[in-house]
Amino acid sequence: MKIAIASKGNTLESVLDTSFGRSAYFVVYDTETHAMEFIPNPNKNLEEGAGSASVQLLATRNVSIIIAYEFGQKIKPLLDSLKIQMIVIRDTSKEVQQMIDMLNHGGK
Repeated sequence: MKIAIASKGNTLESVLDTSFGRSAYFVVYDTETHAMEFIPNPNKNLEEGAGSASVQLLATRNVSIIIAYEFGQKIKPLLDSLKIQMIVIRDTSKEVQQMIDMLNHGGK
């Protein structure tokens, strides 16, 4: 399963971005192979539709779950239609590595 994390940077020490659609990077992590990819968000400067465009970007990477601080109001129906689960984490101090560790250990 592939999981995307909205990140402020492109390292494992980067923290969760406060905006999903306008996040600086997406970290796509494969829970089976443990492979990860840092994707610069080409939609972060769009005037409108950054969230929808970012969902479409991640859907092309076969992501099943997206983790972000918050999602725009129009995003949930789009994610539902694509069968992508959203997880909201309200802790902006969480680093990418910490979230991956949580995923690998079932949130423990």
